[in-house]
Amino acid sequence: MLRTRLILTIVELTVVAELAALAAGQWPNYLSPAIPRLPDGTVNLTAPTPRMSDGRPSFSGTWHIDGSGHVNGFAWNVAQDLEPDAIQPSARSVFRERLLNFGKDGPMARCLPRGLAPLNAFGAVFQRIVQTPDVMMIVHGGDGGNDALRTIFTDGRALPKDPNPTWLGYSIGHWESDTLVVTTTGFNDRGWLDFYGHPQTESLRVTERFRRRDFGHMEYAITFEDPAVFKKPLSLRMDKVLTPDADLMETVCENEKDAGHLVGGNGFVLNAAELSKYAGTYEFVSGRQVTVTAGDGFLIFQEGANGAKRAIVPQSATHFVFRDGGDDVEFMKDSRGAVTGFTVHGRGNDRAERRSP
Repeated sequence: MLRTRLILTIVELTVVAELAALAAGQWPNYLSPAIPRLPDGTVNLTAPTPRMSDGRPSFSGTWHIDGSGHVNGFAWNVAQDLEPDAIQPSARSVFRERLLNFGKDGPMARCLPRGLAPLNAFGAVFQRIVQTPDVMMIVHGGDGGNDALRTIFTDGRALPKDPNPTWLGYSIGHWESDTLVVTTTGFNDRGWLDFYGHPQTESLRVTERFRRRDFGHMEYAITFEDPAVFKKPLSLRMDKVLTPDADLMETVCENEKDAGHLVGGNGFVLNAAELSKYAGTYEFVSGRQVTVTAGDGFLIFQEGANGAKRAIVPQSATHFVFRDGGDDVEFMKDSRGAVTGFTVHGRGNDRAERRSP
């Protein structure tokens, strides 16, 4: 079996599925009396939206994204649905370099804060919201990284005019009917917008919209505006579902002890013409399809029509590695050099695919 010996980045994304089940803990034998239940004891997620004393909707509770796959992909690459020309050339260059070296200098590899997209789109990250009429606190945690705390002021104050730049910025909110609209500015330029490495600059402005549709479902949308990165605003939707009878357990990142060993790949590069030879539709033995397209120095791997668009980085003419997770992809070629299929090696479960005619 072909296996890479590269030390890539953080370990957490190789165990996202396992962590999702552990992200929110439960107090033994305690069921919240404030949660509406059906006669059989299950939570009534479609019960009416709870409200605060001032009549505004309450977002208090523990939440996670509603869905995975393509939505989860926004944590890896906020721009996965954009054409490359929608990104400023300088930002594309930074993103490409960071992706091809496996993010060895990334914040998440050094236990530093992640961006708002990973905090909201990773399926293993949960959010605990505590809300009052004047302030909303959000604790993000549960995925093996450090817990992150956000404070959103809803007391009528304005954004600071010349703030000291921070990882997650300064946030204020106002109400538009039953929707809480949150504006955040004052970001530093050390953060990354996503796991793959789109840059975050001090000109970034983020707008979020929170709407609690009923007891158990929240409509959530986020818009990034940064003229140094995107040629026009980028809007994403990542709706959330309540996680009842649960709370966050403490999470502490210790991966910075490995940061000095991250090597960032072997420097192998394929040009656009060579990468295009791998593009096409492939089919698992089970019949599930994978679409492979050529990116800017890498390939984009999408399993199923609604799967996340994941980057695989070349390490040789036949050996690629997933930027997230580190699994290997070994392409097969015939005697003429044409790509005929590939095998994914990882986690004890090899999967072979053949190229569709």
